[in-house]
This record gives sequence, structure tokens and C-alpha cells, in this order.
Amino acid sequence: MEPVLNEPKKLYNEPMHTCEHILNQTMVRMFGCERSMNAHIERKKSKCDYILQDAPTVAQIQELTQKVNEVIDQHLPVTIELMPREQAAHLVNLSKLPADATDTLRIVRVGEYDACACIGQHVENTSELGHFEIISHDFEDGRWRVRFKLV
Repeated sequence: MEPVLNEPKKLYNEPMHTCEHILNQTMVRMFGCERSMNAHIERKKSKCDYILQDAPTVAQIQELTQKVNEVIDQHLPVTIELMPREQAAHLVNLSKLPADATDTLRIVRVGEYDACACIGQHVENTSELGHFEIISHDFEDGRWRVRFKLV
């Protein structure tokens, strides 16, 4: 029997959406925060919001940019694995799953760097992304908003 999956709510720009996965994992590793609480992913520019204690320093923002680009430059495969929700819960955080999520989940992996439940579209390899560039950012009431593009 074919598993039932939720459909994406919109068509995602594959390179930018894949880059969002790398940015999220890099933020988790660097700042110990959760993945973005809010994201708006588009072809020309995108934005993600993170809850942080303090605004990142200029040096941290440069390091973040460098680390995201280092991951991209590794030309990692982007793979999809279907698995039962119970199994996925041992691998990834499922707290942001919508209430109507199916029992079979799509786990998207960017090499060994990142894994998360996701229904969006992605590239097949990070070599398809180009390079990550932060356009602007601001910090207000514990929310750091970063706007970025791929060049």
C-alpha cells in the first residue's frame, strides 16, 4: 500500500528551501536555538526568524555565513526517506508538525549535516545552490530576523 503524505502548501524555490535547512542546522549548532520559528522562502530573497538571547555579533554573522557556505561547498546529497512518525520522532524534532500531519513522514537529509521532517521541494545536491549571502538582519525583543539570498 502506498503511504499517504501531506501535500506542500505552496511551491517552494528548491535552492532557497534547501539553503534554509542548512541555515537552520547551522543556527542550532552555533547558537543552541531552535530551527526558525518563522520563514518566508522565495527565489530572490528569503527570511528566517530565530529566538536568541542576544543579537549575533558581526563576527558571529561572518562565521555563520562562512559555515553555511562551507556546507554548501561540500556538494552534499539531499535525500528523502519515508518513515513512520514514531521512528521519525527518534531522529528529528517533530514539535512543528501540523495537527493534520500524516503517520508517514518525509525526512529530508542534507548529507549527514541536517535531517528534518519536510514536505517542500529541494535540490538533489548542495552544489546546485550557489553561495549564501546575508542581505540584512535585525534584532528585536529576542527575535533575530535574517534576510538572505543565493548568489
